[in-house]
Amino acid sequence: MPNPAEDALAVSGLSYRLISHGPVRSLAEAAQARGVIPAAVVKTLVVRRGDDDFLFVLVPGDRTISWPKLRALLGVSRLSMPDATVAREVTGYERGTITPFGALRPWPVIADQRMAGREITLGAGQHGLAVALNADDAARALDATVADISDPESAR
Repeated sequence: MPNPAEDALAVSGLSYRLISHGPVRSLAEAAQARGVIPAAVVKTLVVRRGDDDFLFVLVPGDRTISWPKLRALLGVSRLSMPDATVAREVTGYERGTITPFGALRPWPVIADQRMAGREITLGAGQHGLAVALNADDAARALDATVADISDPESAR
């Protein structure tokens, strides 16, 4: 089955490795399956700014989006997360597989600064498939804005 994420990575010029693993149901399981710490399992979240205006937000697995910080960075008063159906329609990927690489449209990317300087793993467009790559290289390739946009998971 064709995978736009793998195709986009193949032509990106990035150094990466694909990690194939079975189904995972939690951050801890994903980290174990990928052989990394939970902070290296980066969540790709789709955020809506307005009608047909979305962006990708990359947050380490042990953290959550800080809505006040993200709104301040973007200069907006309202943001929301679309439901799974809309997220698939605007990215081409099911929840749990979403990645900016190979998405239907090149939405802007905001990456949490805590990923800088290390290897991370991202979903790679299919369940049970991840990509490991250098966070700084990925941010450059995605033309991401890198900023403080998260809080510890326990701060929810």
